[in-house]
Amino acid sequence: MSSVQIAPSILSADLGHLAEACEVVSGSADILHLDVMDGRFAPNFTIGPDIVAAVRRSTSLPLDVHLMVEEPEQFLSLFRDAGADRIAVHWEACANPEHTISQIRKLGVLAGIALKVDTAVDVLKDLLNAVDYVVILSVDLEPGKKNFRPLAVEKVRRLAALRGDQSRLLIEVDGGINRETAALFKAAGGDILVAGAAVFRADDPVAAIQMLREA
Repeated sequence: MSSVQIAPSILSADLGHLAEACEVVSGSADILHLDVMDGRFAPNFTIGPDIVAAVRRSTSLPLDVHLMVEEPEQFLSLFRDAGADRIAVHWEACANPEHTISQIRKLGVLAGIALKVDTAVDVLKDLLNAVDYVVILSVDLEPGKKNFRPLAVEKVRRLAALRGDQSRLLIEVDGGINRETAALFKAAGGDILVAGAAVFRADDPVAAIQMLREA
């Protein structure tokens, strides 16, 4: 079984020392993950293009921008120009997901589609050939409901079955990643694990990344 990629989530870093946080993980992480929330699709407000641009100046790692926003089409160019290498939009937020994915591709970045915990992966059957990766949320977005949802493991397993031998399509898991859940998702077919607190709130973020990779 091949090694998973680890994508530390910037939201769990100390944004007051952003450059230092990026520097600490740049030699051991594979990707940096940036969750963008608009207060509408997701209940919180988080970062915008300026923070993405600041992260871009602080690392050479690929930047994975996860747009948890309504009408994501209007923000694609902003985040590409800020330095995103990969942009994922939510299936639930797109009036025409296939068209949105096409727009992302035209910008010259990798295109991803994301699903909330309770959205079945089968809705993506007709999109799997069009995207580079799928993001499976493993926690709820609603306030007070941030606990890990075991349902996500079954979704990853189902998605891995749907992709079959399409090794180009990567499965990314976002939320609730620790030593135990990392092992579950890797066994189910996950390729990229987005880890926030498990990395940036660890005493040794580099050791934490290696622990997750080997879990």
